[in-house]
Amino acid sequence: MGKVVIVSAPSGSGKTTVVNHLLESFDCFAFSVSATTRAPRGTEKDGEAYYFITEEEFRRRIEADAFVEHEQVYKGVYYGTLKSEVERIWGDGKVILFDVDVKGGVNLKKYFGKDALSIFVKAPSIKEIRRRLEKRGTDSQEFIEERVRKARIEMMYQPKFDYILLNDDLSVCLADADRVVGAFVNS
Repeated sequence: MGKVVIVSAPSGSGKTTVVNHLLESFDCFAFSVSATTRAPRGTEKDGEAYYFITEEEFRRRIEADAFVEHEQVYKGVYYGTLKSEVERIWGDGKVILFDVDVKGGVNLKKYFGKDALSIFVKAPSIKEIRRRLEKRGTDSQEFIEERVRKARIEMMYQPKFDYILLNDDLSVCLADADRVVGAFVNS
């Protein structure tokens, strides 16, 4: 079994920014592409940001035990980590870098145990999460409210992670991520 780094956060906390930075900073990583039933946003392409599949196909893969972990994150919207992704990345001799929701992060940490570093990216406040989600301009106001409600619950999962990374000042946050992740991958 190889190493994995799990980055999780409530929507709007900056986890994807942290993950993209880590991918640029460390050449040992390969990004684990998750499967989802949600529609692509903006310029997202199948097989890059996510594997976009139907709910029916997702359920079929659950029954076939094709996932390391999976979760219904919103009504009718599933996300999951395919076992084939883990095998592909380790087969290439790389460290797996996950960008997953909070429950997925907890589940992955349980699955990989001591071979995993789990990081919770924390925005300075719920008010800031709302501001960031509105600034994105990709979701309806109703969906933003749902994400904010969910973020309040997800904040309670922080103690289940190995490290809490505050994303208040982005440059400080990224330097902190480099330090913590570097120590883990080089140990």
